[in-house]
Amino acid sequence: MDFVYIIGGLIGLIIGGEYLVRGAVALAQNLRISPMVIGLTLVGFGTSIPELVTSVQAAMIGAPGIAVGNVVGSNIANILLILGCAALIMPLTVPRRAFGRDGTVLIAATGLCLGVVLFGAFGRLIGAGLLAFLLGYLIMAIRSGDAVAETDLPRVATAPLWPMLAMIAGGLVVTVFAAKFLVQGAVAVAADLGVSETVIGLTIVAIGTSMPELVTSVVAARRGQVDVALGNIIGSNIFNVLGILGATAMISPFAVPSQIVAFDIWVMVAATVALCTVAVTGWRITRGEGGALMISYVGYLSYLVWMAST
Repeated sequence: MDFVYIIGGLIGLIIGGEYLVRGAVALAQNLRISPMVIGLTLVGFGTSIPELVTSVQAAMIGAPGIAVGNVVGSNIANILLILGCAALIMPLTVPRRAFGRDGTVLIAATGLCLGVVLFGAFGRLIGAGLLAFLLGYLIMAIRSGDAVAETDLPRVATAPLWPMLAMIAGGLVVTVFAAKFLVQGAVAVAADLGVSETVIGLTIVAIGTSMPELVTSVVAARRGQVDVALGNIIGSNIFNVLGILGATAMISPFAVPSQIVAFDIWVMVAATVALCTVAVTGWRITRGEGGALMISYVGYLSYLVWMAST
């Protein structure tokens, strides 16, 4: 039954992510909002709901390895696996002004996460600070003038908003319940196999809760919505650090496992630096760069599996 929960959770995350991106893109076109803004906020934060639910539940049941490993592992997967996959499907053009702002916030959030991880614990005061940073970023993103003129988006006939909102809400509900099944099964499997919760959080749970981002970015890339694909990844990683770790620490403070401190947080930092590097070199993420990111992720997973087996 534990594996049934994991498989069912993964399937639910995929379905929820598909409905989420369809509704979000339709809403962006109907309201004539920049796809980058939709990707950063509604899609990026929405697809991080599984990580939020998973980390909060894990912290509340005393599994900090899954709580932190889920966020760190998801951020690594978002950049190396998901961004790499999206770039292989369709090279991604990077909007300079938007990335100058959002990339800077991502670097700052990653630096804050590194500092807290090295400190060793996420308390309520730190959680409140992370959430305050997130709120300030949201206000800045909305007010920065990324709403576009009518010529920047395809013209669509005015339609009622409720079907789009219903599709988005339905996708989010599915992901929440799917995440609950996933973490329940993952914790049980870790106990049965004698694998540390941290490794499970960094691999099975992180990849599973990143499925909405994967589906969202791949679907968006195939449809030529590269702004949604890139914005989804950046927005998700920002929300993972500031929103998820912040909210989890406010609800149930937790200590950081030693493995995260020693190795995985540095991989997350390196992946973030790699994202910013490939983004600003020519302001385009090519298929070759996407392939290099994916190969790096395979190497990272291989190392985790090897360490778990020794």
